[in-house]
Amino acid sequence: MSNSASSVEDAPQPVLGAARYLAVPTLMDSLLHDVRNPLNALAIHLEVLSEKLKAETGQVPASQEKNLKAMRDQIQRVDGILKLFSDFLVFRGGTTGVADLSDATTRALGVLGHEGRKRRVQVQSAVEAGVQIRLGDTSELGFFLIQALLRAYRRAESGGSVRVTVRGEAASAVLEIEDSGGASTEPLPEAVEALRLRCSQLGVDLFIRAGVCRLLFPRA
Repeated sequence: MSNSASSVEDAPQPVLGAARYLAVPTLMDSLLHDVRNPLNALAIHLEVLSEKLKAETGQVPASQEKNLKAMRDQIQRVDGILKLFSDFLVFRGGTTGVADLSDATTRALGVLGHEGRKRRVQVQSAVEAGVQIRLGDTSELGFFLIQALLRAYRRAESGGSVRVTVRGEAASAVLEIEDSGGASTEPLPEAVEALRLRCSQLGVDLFIRAGVCRLLFPRA
């Protein structure tokens, strides 16, 4: 066996994972471009069809207007899903500023909706509206949310439960994720270490023990 082949086989998994992730921003940008072009074309042709259906009356028949509305809604839904996934999956770097923890948490739960259903996890949420935080890199809020939620989903899969809470407490904004996994083995310890590292870098207090993951952000 050649030395190059051996070095590939011996490469640590975190290194391989990082290498794979490096391709995500490029691929996601390409996906957004390649899918949005036909979506825009569909939207334009849908409006042309709508005008043709008005004929002499100036109104689209009610039975057909219902179908047109359904198609418009689905085009907008796909476009929104693509943007949502791009916001959470692609790290673009940001600046110090204020972010809405409540809104970001709600959107993260939407992004991971399929994941929760696939793992048969019962998800409950209690998100206080309008909880604002201050963060050294506002683009990293998605990273905190996705990592903490995925940890809970993995621990609670196959019929378990996860409860997500966002609330303000004096000078802190609290994100608390509780799962029913109890004292089970940590599914991805390297992901937890990455979460600890980024929290320490950005001044976010992190508490993880068994089925509880709590992050305390500076409140704006």
